[in-house]
Amino acid sequence: LKEDPKYIKYFKMMKMGLPKEAAKHAMTRDGLDPSVLDLDPEKSLKSQQKKEDDADNDPPLKDDPKYVKYFKMMKMGLPKEAAKHAMVRDGLDPNVLDLDPEKSLKSQTEKADDGPPLKDDPKYVK
Repeated sequence: LKEDPKYIKYFKMMKMGLPKEAAKHAMTRDGLDPSVLDLDPEKSLKSQQKKEDDADNDPPLKDDPKYVKYFKMMKMGLPKEAAKHAMVRDGLDPNVLDLDPEKSLKSQTEKADDGPPLKDDPKYVK
């Protein structure tokens, strides 16, 4: 990202000691998205932007109709283990209760990358 010709000017401004807010203002003035400066400068912009088709439209776990019953059990004071037992009884994965109830199941169980590590990728090995 910091080597991208479109953004190199703004990363150089920060490298020279200008505050990030000043560089963001310059980006806004030039018609660019200033939130780019909050991303990791060592990674490409494309790899850090969320794609539209990857948008997570599923409800949070605590509101998911499949699991709402078990989160309600815990909210009413039942131990997590008892709610897990009820999930096993109902044929569901009890480990779901260990996940963040504010995020959807899909967002917490997706695999990010199945490829080999970059250092072992035959395309990049010397």
